Order: sequence, then structure tokens, then C-alpha cells
Amino acid sequence: QLQLVESGGGLVQAGGSLRLSCAASGRPLKTYATGWYRQVPGKAREYICGITLLGLPMYEDPVKGRFTISRDDAKNTVYLQMNNLRPEDTAVYYCGVARSDRIWIPAEYDYWGHGTQVTVSS
Repeated sequence: QLQLVESGGGLVQAGGSLRLSCAASGRPLKTYATGWYRQVPGKAREYICGITLLGLPMYEDPVKGRFTISRDDAKNTVYLQMNNLRPEDTAVYYCGVARSDRIWIPAEYDYWGHGTQVTVSS
């Protein structure tokens, strides 16, 4: 069984930065594709970025150039460095582990963390 725990969320002013962590236990993350999603109330969970099974990062346009995903295999943790944050980045951020490289499809995920709140003030 794989467990994921996100941390690092908080309140930040527009233009600021945060680094989210997704710590895994039970199985090594390097054997999975992983992704970061975010969700605001009343809307579907939105894929923003991920790392494929081969370790290649992928980003959606709203975060490209501002967010960086990385993985530390020794710590079994995936990180999301978020720079130049905007009020529209406000959401609950979730990390997940997918069974394939189709990390933009929520149905491909077997495990999710509980989420961490990110609030960006203008």
C-alpha cells in the first residue's frame, strides 16, 4: 500500500513562492508516474504537471515557466516549486500516483494524497 502526504501549502502574496512536498511511504515513487493536480470548490480536479515513468517532467500551460516538479528518490518525495504565484493559483493541491504515463487523466491514478491548501492574495 502506498501512502502520500502533501505539505508546504499556505498563504502567500501574488508574486511569491511556495514549495509543496509529497512524501510517499510504502513503495518507491520512482517506479510510478506521479502528478500534481489542484482543485477549487465547485470545479473538477485540474491536472497541472507530472513526472512520467522515465522521469520526464510535463507541464500544462497555466503553470509552464512558473512551476517546477522534481523528485528526490532518496527521500521518496516529489516536490512542486511554485514561483510567481497568482491569485488564480489558489486551490487545494493534490499529488497522486498513476498506473501509466497518462498522468493528465485522473482515472489513471491509484493513490492520492489528502491535499494542501494554497492561497495567493492579490
